[in-house]
Amino acid sequence: MLALKLQQNRVRHQHQGATPKTLARILEDDVNLAVWQRQLPLHIADFAELLLSLNEPLAESLCIELPNEDADPDLQGLATGFRDLQGYEGFIADLQWLVSAFACLLGARRIGLRLRVLDKAMCPRFHVDHVPVRLITTYAGIGSQWLKEGVMDREQLGQANAEPHGMSQIQQLKRGDVALLKGEKWHGNEGFGLIHRSPQPAPGERRLLLTLDWLG
Repeated sequence: MLALKLQQNRVRHQHQGATPKTLARILEDDVNLAVWQRQLPLHIADFAELLLSLNEPLAESLCIELPNEDADPDLQGLATGFRDLQGYEGFIADLQWLVSAFACLLGARRIGLRLRVLDKAMCPRFHVDHVPVRLITTYAGIGSQWLKEGVMDREQLGQANAEPHGMSQIQQLKRGDVALLKGEKWHGNEGFGLIHRSPQPAPGERRLLLTLDWLG
C-alpha cells in the first residue's frame, strides 16, 4: 500500500474542460495543470485584436492587495492608454473577474498581475516556474506551449538539444484558454512544476498576454 501511494505521488496529471470549474482541479495533489477551455467573448476578442493593431507597446504590472475575500480587485490605471478603444471596459471587467476567481480559489490576498504585448518568445526554452501557481491566458495571438510528463528529461531543462521538436509532442493552449500552472514552490509539487515555454510568434505577429502570480 505504501509503495502504491509513493508511486501515485510521483505521477502528475493535466486536466482541461469547458467550464471554470475545471480550474479547481489544480488543488488536487497529483495535478500540475488545469485549463478552462473558454470561448473568448467576441467583444473582448475584438478589443484585443484592435489593441494589437495599433502596434503600440504595452508592459504593465500591478501588485493587487485584497484585504478580504469579498474585496473587489482595484485595476484602476491599468492599460489606460487604451481606454478610448471600444471594448476597454469589458476587457477590464474580464481581468477583474479572473483576479477575483484566482484569489477565491487559492485564498490569495496578494496577487501579481502582468499584462504585456509580446512580439517574441519571452521564455523560449522549456522550463518550470519557481512559484506556487501561475495563471496564464492569451487574449490575442498564439498560446503558450507545454509538455506532458515524461516527454522531456527534467534534468535537461534549458538545453536546446534536449527539447522535443515534433509538434506532436508539444501541447498548445488556444486563445482565450485560462490555464493554472503549478510551479516548484507549491508544497508537495517539488520536482513536478509544469514544463512549458513561450511560443515564437510568426514574423509581424504579436500576443496579448495576462499572467497572475500568487504572492501571498
